[in-house]
Amino acid sequence: MKYKISLILLFCFTFGICNAQKKDPAANEKKIYAGRVKTAFKKGWKAYMDYAKGMDAVNPIAKKGHNWYSETLLMTPVDAFSTMHVMGLKKEMAEAKALIFSKLNFDKDMEIQQFEIAIRIMGGLLSAYQLDGDPRFLSLAEDLGKRMLPVFESPTGMPYRLVNLRTGKVSGATTNPCEIGSMLLEYGMLSKLTNNPIYYEKCKRGVVALYDRRGKTDLVGTEISVETGEWLDKSAHISGRIDAYYEYLLKGWLLFGDKDLKNMWDVSKAGIAKHLGDQAPSGFWYGYADMDSGKRTATIFGALDCFYGAILCLDDDMETAKKLQASIYKMWTLKGLEPESIDYSNMEIKAPYYMIRPEAIESTYYLWHYTKDDQYYQQGKTMFESIEKYCQVDNGYVQIKDVNTMEKWDTLESFFFAETMKYCYLFFAPEKSFSLDKCVLNTEAHPFFKTWK
Repeated sequence: MKYKISLILLFCFTFGICNAQKKDPAANEKKIYAGRVKTAFKKGWKAYMDYAKGMDAVNPIAKKGHNWYSETLLMTPVDAFSTMHVMGLKKEMAEAKALIFSKLNFDKDMEIQQFEIAIRIMGGLLSAYQLDGDPRFLSLAEDLGKRMLPVFESPTGMPYRLVNLRTGKVSGATTNPCEIGSMLLEYGMLSKLTNNPIYYEKCKRGVVALYDRRGKTDLVGTEISVETGEWLDKSAHISGRIDAYYEYLLKGWLLFGDKDLKNMWDVSKAGIAKHLGDQAPSGFWYGYADMDSGKRTATIFGALDCFYGAILCLDDDMETAKKLQASIYKMWTLKGLEPESIDYSNMEIKAPYYMIRPEAIESTYYLWHYTKDDQYYQQGKTMFESIEKYCQVDNGYVQIKDVNTMEKWDTLESFFFAETMKYCYLFFAPEKSFSLDKCVLNTEAHPFFKTWK
């Protein structure tokens, strides 16, 4: 009798395991793909360490590195660290930390672009501090924040584009919404983690000043003077120079609970839907319009515009996100890699290069995360395989000059590590390694955690 019971239990146990495996046939595939993405990341990192160690970025084919400015700000190590942590790459994390703490110094007599440095360097350091716990990350971020504060001292409160890290001298009075509003998460996090409200207050003042100058459509234009508040280009869209301004209105509300930002987002989203959304024969897109009249001015959609799918997911507008995703994937598969921009009225490529941008992969991942619809998982696989096929070289990864010919463009910028590889990995990562629901990712994909009450 005991023997029969044992056999029955053994059968049930075995049958249960088989059934569990049948329930998740992709489990082994995900493990393989997660390993492949890690390998791709490590190959790119090795190129940096071999040819550009201590510089901002690498040129793998030429086997050399380059800096953005006259001196290095260690762009790649700082930007890459959060992805290393998510992937559990301890050796690479140790290498990055050694570089950052031995060589990163902001006391430099050079002018930098405040917005790019805020999202990459400050954002990377703040995220590294939360992930790793080493207080030196926060000290560096605070030093950088203090050096960039002078940008907010304009007649309107909107920040200047450029600042000298040593002298505090500012320039760049003509700017755009992205460089006014899409540092709000970074300055807000710095305020929260240092218990000094000045950073968030200064940055939010500029965001409100910009919002108050929106057009009759409730949209903002492309260029504005921070000294006069006058619009110099009234073209409204969700592409580069505007994109992350809208992104941070919603993410700022989600991270900080700031109701002013929620209201600004709701008003802006309605304007975007009404005046920029465009159901064309080729699919659903977002085009260009005049910020006052709402008149359509162009039917251009590009790689940077793809971010909006992720934002729609965060705002729980899955119906619109799915419509947009169909167009995003159509653009990606047009030539095997997405071009920088197309005219969606005729699907003509307007800018043929591919910079290994992450935004299309980002929005695909968000839809996969929130819907678990297998088509988005499959699209994520396709996007990663495209990068493997076309952007990989013997000793690293590079950008593409023209998706028609797949001619190589010998540079690998830091967002490949911070964003593109992170979003590729998250499709396949073990759920316990990272949870999108426990943080807000900045526009450079650095996770920020709400650690305050």
